[in-house]
Amino acid sequence: MKLVEPKPFTFEGGKRAVLLLHGFTGTTADVRMIGRFLQKQGYTCHAPLYKGHGVPPERLVHTGPEDWWKDVESGYQFLKDQGHEEIAVCGLSLGGVFSLKIGYTLPIKGMVPMCAPMRSKTEDAMYKGILAYAREYKKREQKSAEQIEEEMNAFQETPMATLQALGQLIEDVKEHLDHIYSPVFIVQARHDQMIDVNSASTIHDRVESDEKTLKWYEESTHVITLDKEKEQLHEDIYQFLETLDWSDK
Repeated sequence: MKLVEPKPFTFEGGKRAVLLLHGFTGTTADVRMIGRFLQKQGYTCHAPLYKGHGVPPERLVHTGPEDWWKDVESGYQFLKDQGHEEIAVCGLSLGGVFSLKIGYTLPIKGMVPMCAPMRSKTEDAMYKGILAYAREYKKREQKSAEQIEEEMNAFQETPMATLQALGQLIEDVKEHLDHIYSPVFIVQARHDQMIDVNSASTIHDRVESDEKTLKWYEESTHVITLDKEKEQLHEDIYQFLETLDWSDK
């Protein structure tokens, strides 16, 4: 069965714009609900889809952080081209890392990194995660167990320079946290099984923003945007956005 490939989305709201960024091996589906919620509150939301995501894993490993960052920049520029002069950014996991990178590279009203790693897992741990993702993708394609094993054996022969580059990206962003001055609302799931939860405190302690808040979500796991406390998360993000210094206030 061929899976329907996810796509970028744009939800037209008002003059204020929010760039929504998904995570590594994720898709725009991870930030779709928050996009719809914010649209109802009058915000225009746009979510790019990173190259190699939402497609067979064999294509993912031939892309890397430089490709995905270009997609983030293109998403930001898309909003600019639509006439949105003021943009906030909200990102999950890798998207949270990119939201922080935007914080010191592009003009931004404010940022919401959600479950953003600041300590890279070992390459071995990331490699296991890629294999699990690949296997799950093939199951969703309803391939036979024999075909999955055959394809997984071939997949494991593929060089995965992506993982080393991902670790370097995280380290680079961590080194630049003290260059961030825009307001930041840091979101962290208490039961995050994917990253070191102390990353949230690292972000909070190192950013130079005068307006910075860290909130822990006690019932949630890594993909917090789809978890038990998502309604509260939506409301908290909206309230943070409302505090920003938009020109139409």
